[in-house]
Amino acid sequence: RSSDLKMIIVSQCLLGDNCKYNGGNNYSQKVVEYLKNKAYIALCPEQLGGLETPRIPCERCGKRIINKVGEDKTREFINGAKQCLKMIEDKDIECAILQPRSPSCGKGKIYDGTFTGTLTAGNGVFAQMLLERGIVVKHEDELD
Repeated sequence: RSSDLKMIIVSQCLLGDNCKYNGGNNYSQKVVEYLKNKAYIALCPEQLGGLETPRIPCERCGKRIINKVGEDKTREFINGAKQCLKMIEDKDIECAILQPRSPSCGKGKIYDGTFTGTLTAGNGVFAQMLLERGIVVKHEDELD
C-alpha cells in the first residue's frame, strides 16, 4: 500500500470479529460493502487496552468508564484508544467508521452508565480522541 493512500479506521466488531464485551460481534453487511476496494485498518480499542473478551459490560459515567459491577476501567479504555492512535499515527486517515453507543467508539450518544440501555449525549473515549484530532467519525447509518 502506498503511503499517500487514504485509510479508513473501522471498529473490528463491525467486520464480524468477536471482540464485543459479550464475546459476539456487531457484523454490518453495509460496512463490509462500503469498505470493498478501500484501504482500511480494523481496531478494537477495548481489546488493545487489555480488556478480555468476553468482559463485564462497561459504560461511561462522567469522565470515568465503569463496568457493571462498579470497577473503574477508565485506564484500560484510555490505553486502548492511545494504542489505536499509535497504530494510525503515520497514516493518512479519511474517516473512522465506529460502533455506535459504545464507551470506546460511540459518537454523539452513548450509554449513560446506569446499564439500563439509556442513552445520553457524549462520545466514547476513542471516538473523542479521533474527533479532537479532526478525524471524521461516522456510524454505519451515515455511510452513503
